[in-house]
Amino acid sequence: MADPDWPGEGVVRAAQGGDVRATATLVNGSHPHVRRFAHALCASPEDAEDAAQEALIVLYRKIGMLRASGALASWLFRVVHNECLRRIRAGVRRADAPVPDRRLPSAEQQVLERLEAQWVVDAILALPADQRRVLVMRDIQGYSGRRTAEALGLSTAAMKSRLHRAREAVRRSLDPADGTRPAREDGGRS
Repeated sequence: MADPDWPGEGVVRAAQGGDVRATATLVNGSHPHVRRFAHALCASPEDAEDAAQEALIVLYRKIGMLRASGALASWLFRVVHNECLRRIRAGVRRADAPVPDRRLPSAEQQVLERLEAQWVVDAILALPADQRRVLVMRDIQGYSGRRTAEALGLSTAAMKSRLHRAREAVRRSLDPADGTRPAREDGGRS
């Protein structure tokens, strides 16, 4: 984890060893990153909050199972990713969420929205690792270009080039005109 905003490897190792204070520091320090990723990936803000909390619970309970302290971010993001997918598949929704005044989407619209979220996930996962890292850091985690370039050991120009290629690849894979997925009847508007 090259990002200074993440808890350091010493904190991770101490938490892996059972240090309660280090575990609390680790969970608190990881929260903003996990939450930002969940909001970028999950189908609804409620699901994102729940997925982020679930990831932090998993972190708290299973930090001792993490093999390498440097793999914390990717491990947590995988937990969030899996939790978002689980919620999409299960159709989990909070029962206490206020019902909006607008017309509720039909079952067909809800399925289409879930499919579209899955298409975005699939498009990002299909990117080459170097492009995926840049895209995730810039567009999902919200890091600055300079910080992303430094964390990945790239020049700013190289980082921008990879980011452009990644965004273009995702855009192409999500374009219904390329024939890989059906176009929505409503033109893509909800």
